[in-house]
Amino acid sequence: MKALKEIFGSVFNVLVIIIALVVGYYIWKNVMGNPINFEGGNPKGHPLQGNFLGMVYKGGYIVPLLMAIVLTVVTFVIERLISLTRASGRGRTSKFLRKIQGLINEGSVEEASTACDKQKGSLANVIKAGLYRYTELQNDKTLANDQKVLALQKDFEEATALELPMLSKNMVILSTIASVSVLTGLLGTVLGMIRAFGALATQGAPDALALSTGISEALINTAFGIAGSLIAILMYNYFSSQIDDMTYKIDEASFSIVQTFASTLKK
Repeated sequence: MKALKEIFGSVFNVLVIIIALVVGYYIWKNVMGNPINFEGGNPKGHPLQGNFLGMVYKGGYIVPLLMAIVLTVVTFVIERLISLTRASGRGRTSKFLRKIQGLINEGSVEEASTACDKQKGSLANVIKAGLYRYTELQNDKTLANDQKVLALQKDFEEATALELPMLSKNMVILSTIASVSVLTGLLGTVLGMIRAFGALATQGAPDALALSTGISEALINTAFGIAGSLIAILMYNYFSSQIDDMTYKIDEASFSIVQTFASTLKK
């Protein structure tokens, strides 16, 4: 089952990138490159004055690539928002933790496990796995108390290790895009400046059309590259803080339950 999820996740990531490339190229070619955006209906000529779509089209073939990068960022941002919202479960986690701790202190382990089923978050999954082992160890007569505590602690660590990959899934894509977007924008800038200086180097009067096209390409690609990188960096940091907060709460809950278990064994 886990292998199938990993395969599906990989296929999903590849499909997102491919679809983003196709959509980016289609918008660039058919929407921005529509003849109505240019003087004389010629996409090779100047865009109409004040026509933003025509100006962006003049950014060249790097523009659809940068658009695909931005679309990919937006898609994975939405995916992470949905996933992390589901991982946080229902209700406030602080209230849930207080409830679980109270039930465990009262010895109501079964009720605590039921509450985990209702919460349906990553924190609840880890706690439920620990509570299952909690009950087993309480009835185990073959292990010493110290061994029971270590066994419960190990089970919590294993359950946490299983949840963390789901929390940080696709984060590497956002961090990669944060760098790739800027570099792609710089590539477009360099190509645009090459075109601009090439126009200046022509014999006689400089080709104003080629010069303006090159400068437009340079500036537009820079803007797109910075925009994609900015979104990726901001959302990566936001999601990282959310994951760190959730991981801290999982560790706090695990430590608290292990300590409670150790206390009950001494009684």
